[in-house]
Amino acid sequence: MKAKTLRKDKVNIITLGCSKNMVDSEVISGQLIAGGTDVVHESAKKDHNIVIVNTCGFIDKAKEESINTILEQVNLKQKGRLDKVYVTGCLSQRYRDDLEQSIPEVDAWFGTMELPLILKKFETDYRAELMGERLLATPQHYAYMKIAEGCNRTCSFCAIPLMRGNHVSRSIEELVLEAETLAKRGVKEILLIAQELTYYGLDLYKKRALADLLNRLADVPGIEWIRLHYAYPHKFPMEILEVMRERPNICNYLDMPLQHAADNMLKAMRRQITRAEMEDLVVAIRETVPGICLRTTLITGFPGETLDDVEELKGFLERQRFDRVGIFTYSHEENTSAYALEDTIPAEEKQRRAEEIMAVQQEISLEKNQEKVGQIFKVIVDKKEAGRYLGRTEFDSVEVDNEVIIHSDKKLVPGTFVNVKIDRAYDYDLEGTVIS
Repeated sequence: MKAKTLRKDKVNIITLGCSKNMVDSEVISGQLIAGGTDVVHESAKKDHNIVIVNTCGFIDKAKEESINTILEQVNLKQKGRLDKVYVTGCLSQRYRDDLEQSIPEVDAWFGTMELPLILKKFETDYRAELMGERLLATPQHYAYMKIAEGCNRTCSFCAIPLMRGNHVSRSIEELVLEAETLAKRGVKEILLIAQELTYYGLDLYKKRALADLLNRLADVPGIEWIRLHYAYPHKFPMEILEVMRERPNICNYLDMPLQHAADNMLKAMRRQITRAEMEDLVVAIRETVPGICLRTTLITGFPGETLDDVEELKGFLERQRFDRVGIFTYSHEENTSAYALEDTIPAEEKQRRAEEIMAVQQEISLEKNQEKVGQIFKVIVDKKEAGRYLGRTEFDSVEVDNEVIIHSDKKLVPGTFVNVKIDRAYDYDLEGTVIS
């Protein structure tokens, strides 16, 4: 072990998993910085002496990545290149006892709701008044905003409630203050996230209050785009679509994971909705907000899924023609109700089914993109990479959706908006030229 020096501690936070974890890391960073600790996100400079690994425990691949990352950091500590390794997040929450025994070199383990305990390791107290004072891990022009924690749903495949607890909404006033703080720092786009957006407010206000929140956030000066992620289809609050239609800075974009389309699978997954009800909902959404971009997420390989179920899901995609689709292969998670079912479908077959389903969506995506050729879209410039500018339309979220390859005679600044005429279309991307 290296000798303890008198240099000031510098913390590197490594974030794994979803955008909700990223927000947690940003909040930790803000609190530590306010307490006088130097913090960086996923630094490659290797000039830090403490690491906090914010883990994911969602599915097998995510758990494996989290464990490997922890072991890598422990190895650096054993070589004398780190003084401390702390672990937090979903994996730590779910498997802390086992992990403490199997990786004793970690200095401390923390659950998902133990931020004050992490801060005490740095002789810092949690300060509620620092709302919005986050060290953004994203570029400065967009930020995720977590409007609630946890989930009250009982989907049979999902372990999130085991790691994040029941649904707890943040107040409208608190979220508006955070949005104002972010806007003053140059954030132009906020991406609203929660395990389930549409449940927002039921615990605090005894009603679904997402529409009220959207109206208040849309009034924040400087916020030009507001994007909605992770809406649950059962008892969907249609009033949020009215707000979306009326407020120009709320993107005509909705991320609504449906998970499957075969009724027997939806029932086994405990999704509280049928295929016919989902189809009616999609029609109603598109009628209320013409031109809306609908993104969904699916699971294949759930216990009992047949090839007929896969064909039904493919047919559902062909009829509904979602703009964006993501797909997961089923992960057999202990302590979920689906764990009692026999996971008989081999991993290779799950992957084959996923690829077969995505091949259907790939054709749909290309056709929808080709329809955009010749049209002009407002595009936010995200970055310059490999000598070209990349951005997104209001119909595309960060990382998971299409990008626009932007050609311009003038220098473009990330975070600015430009009008782009689309010249070419690809399966998942567009290419165009700035016209003004």
